[in-house]
Amino acid sequence: MKILHKTTKVMLFEDSEKTTKKTVELAVKNKASLSGANLSLADLRRANLSWADLRRADLSWADLSGANLSLADLRRADLRRADLGWADLRGANLREADLRRADLRWADLRRADLSEADLRGANLSLADLVGANLSGADLNGAKYDDKALGIRHDKV
Repeated sequence: MKILHKTTKVMLFEDSEKTTKKTVELAVKNKASLSGANLSLADLRRANLSWADLRRADLSWADLSGANLSLADLRRADLRRADLGWADLRGANLREADLRRADLRWADLRRADLSEADLRGANLSLADLVGANLSGADLNGAKYDDKALGIRHDKV
């Protein structure tokens, strides 16, 4: 299976695996850069993508539920409408990522960098955001638990 760049169509990684999930996991294991990869609509449920280089990758509508994305570089990645429920995103770099309408229910986002991320309409219900950097993030219309974000209404 081939993984292509989203705009140039240049091949970023190729192997003989039959599924996108196995191919992406092998690319990450081999430390291949998947920066700018076209992984839109990919089924990456429970994939091990820890430390992956997915800068500017198109992961829109991808199923990443239960995936291990700890310490992954997802700067400026397109994660619109992606399913990240129960995903491990501890320490991940999501700076300036597009997470509009993404499902992040129960996601582990401890110490993740979400600065300048677009989270409009995202579902962050029951997500763990302890120590996450949300400076400059757009949370308009997002669903979240005040306790998860450390918001105290008595201090407003």
